[in-house]
Amino acid sequence: MSGNRQRTLGGGGQHVLDYLKRMQAENPAFFYAVQSDSEHSGGNILWADASARLNYTHFGDTVIFDTTYRTHRYRLPFASFTGFNHHGQPVLFGCALILNESESSYVWLFQTWLHAMSGHSPASITTDPERLIQSAVAQVLPGTRHRFCKWAIFRETKEKLPQLYQSQPTFEAEFKKCVNESETINEFESSWESLLQRYYIMDNEWLRSMYSARQQWVPVYMRDAFFGEVSGTEGSGGLNLFFDGFVNASTTIQMLVKQYEKAIVSWHEKELKADYDTINTTPVLKTPSPMEKQAANLYTKRIFKKFQEELVETLANPATKIDDSGTVATYRVAKFGEDHKANAVSFNSFEMKASCSCQMFEYSGIICRHVLAVFRAKNVLTLPSQYVLKRWTRNAKTGPVVEEQASELPVHFRDSLTVRYNNLRQEAIKFVEEGAKSIHIYNVALDALQEAAKKVASIKNRSSGATQGATLANGGSQELHSNEENQTAAYQSVDEKEKKINELTTEIENTNQRCEVYRTNLLAVLRDMEEQKLKLSVKVQNAKLSLKE
Repeated sequence: MSGNRQRTLGGGGQHVLDYLKRMQAENPAFFYAVQSDSEHSGGNILWADASARLNYTHFGDTVIFDTTYRTHRYRLPFASFTGFNHHGQPVLFGCALILNESESSYVWLFQTWLHAMSGHSPASITTDPERLIQSAVAQVLPGTRHRFCKWAIFRETKEKLPQLYQSQPTFEAEFKKCVNESETINEFESSWESLLQRYYIMDNEWLRSMYSARQQWVPVYMRDAFFGEVSGTEGSGGLNLFFDGFVNASTTIQMLVKQYEKAIVSWHEKELKADYDTINTTPVLKTPSPMEKQAANLYTKRIFKKFQEELVETLANPATKIDDSGTVATYRVAKFGEDHKANAVSFNSFEMKASCSCQMFEYSGIICRHVLAVFRAKNVLTLPSQYVLKRWTRNAKTGPVVEEQASELPVHFRDSLTVRYNNLRQEAIKFVEEGAKSIHIYNVALDALQEAAKKVASIKNRSSGATQGATLANGGSQELHSNEENQTAAYQSVDEKEKKINELTTEIENTNQRCEVYRTNLLAVLRDMEEQKLKLSVKVQNAKLSLKE
């Protein structure tokens, strides 16, 4: 669809490189690489901070490679690797500035990113339908299921068939319905053929090419692979989720670093809030099922709501046995009055395994109403362990699986700022939960936090004098140049070291300020919880008085 394209960043490119070098000097787990070429022109740049690399060990089963800049919505050639965390929120796995759009450059980009992710390929990846990207993915990630973003195809179809869209205003809605609402392959094939015939576009070259590639973008063909979508996340209109609202057409290269950091802080805070809500909100159960109670204790708040929707729907989707051959039975599950939309579920009672023709579990990792209806008919009271994906649970970022994955990372990575941050955050959430149980525990918790803050401030003051002398103890800034041998070269001058010492000192001060903000927010949460508790106590007392009257 496009040939090679070379871009430049001007003077701002050095600004980004200086930032990346400074971040790596501060934390060796911060990864960045610059692609060099024979002409010594600007090469592609890839980076992933410690948090992105750690997030990938938890949620790297499905990846989105966002190249929104290709639609001219960005001034910068800024791309990102993202996924979804245990709350279904966007999570970052890395970023890139793509100055050279060629097949070899994309190959370098995916190879280098995979290296930063410790060589673990994702189960699936979603990208724009770009020929060069497709070729690079096939070479670097041959075992990964590659999906094209359907909204990019919708957009390109509209651009390539402007007269049809103008003269036939109903076509767009029917086209999207054909793609999005077909529940079986036969239904899609029939609907597609009917659509082309009705609008007399059977010979349109673009649509014929998209039909040939249907197995890489039409949802009904992709349901046997995991994409981590719990509520049509790819249906938001594109791939750009993590940096939406932070990077746009007016973002300059000088602004990029600040907007990048703002996005990271924003999503960290949203994840922390979702963690807090999950722990401190008791879900309202809608059935007497032990399975619902089990799921409420296992899943995060958002994922439990999705599971609960499926469980409640079993009441309107009865399971009827249509075949029984020993340990494996086949059931027909359909909603009342919609027998033509029945799904087939096979159930192995010996292994407690079930598979449904809708393939919702394979696609999203959440069990469907059809299998749950069979479990209900067979009196299966709790969810079998194989139907609870750890990545959707409250403990997605803890436990032996994560420790096993993390053990494969370098020692300095496991001891990094991000690991310490995550550990402290988990402990803080537990602290908040205990501190809200009574006014006495609240006061003790508040005093403990204030005392801890004093100790942290004291340690910071004692260590500040030694900061400049110790800044470079982790090693110099390193830049990975990917040439034919993919070798790493380190370089620094005395002036650069002095400059970095000053920059790092400023960065440490900024980090301390952010830590103080997080501490203040935590104290505010504790106070707010106590206020809510007092209000609730007053309501209870008023209710008791009204009953006596």
